Amino acid sequence: MPKTAITFIGGPTALLEYAGLRIVTDPTFDAPQIYEDPEETTLVKTTGPAIAREDLGTVDLVLLSHHGHKDNLDWEGLELIAQGIPTLSTRQAADELFGGGVVGLDNWESYDFGPVTITAMPALHGPPGSEPMVGPVIGFMLESPGEPTIYVSGDNASLPLVQQIADRFAPVDIALLFAGAARVDEIDADLTLNSADAATAAKLLGARLVVGLHTEDWTHFSHTRSQLEVAFEHTGILANTPRGTRVEL
Repeated sequence: MPKTAITFIGGPTALLEYAGLRIVTDPTFDAPQIYEDPEETTLVKTTGPAIAREDLGTVDLVLLSHHGHKDNLDWEGLELIAQGIPTLSTRQAADELFGGGVVGLDNWESYDFGPVTITAMPALHGPPGSEPMVGPVIGFMLESPGEPTIYVSGDNASLPLVQQIADRFAPVDIALLFAGAARVDEIDADLTLNSADAATAAKLLGARLVVGLHTEDWTHFSHTRSQLEVAFEHTGILANTPRGTRVEL
């Protein structure tokens, strides 16, 4: 079986090679631009993807934590899903996205894809009470015989939910943590894990290795990759994942 590997593409987007599958997290492949919509917060993307959508090669599965925000699913990401690539996401995403093979999952619901069992993890995209503004979000737990267990946090900001996940699954071999402390003017709180909370989440999960995502390429990410590295400075578990470089985990 090929080794587990990851290629950081940008923002929350990575190509994960796992159990013989090629899996993309929250696909964002647009060029830098400003996203303006009267019904949404204006978001600014500062850097394009390390790998263009058309250069990805085979993609077997997409893990989409939610579909309502351009920093998790942009126009090129929609084009990827529209090709019919199997996509796991929220029930709302399955109801609202057309032209793709989107399967909606509830919290703790599992879905078998080839040799991999993917279970939807609870997530909260901000403080308690923010759900009506930000919408539903999920994370994912990946399990396969003979392979490491992998947790993908999605846009989660809640350590109590991480504790619930740890109670069921810890220790987790590899944790992909969205850790840029996303913030918008409408909500005075972090919408994703900040750097210190990411370190706490890793400890709760008993993770032997952490991959940091969602810390670069958008102006509303308030914590940088450098801040994440400081938070994990004495742990030795934060993987070095240069842009566009395949890294075995």
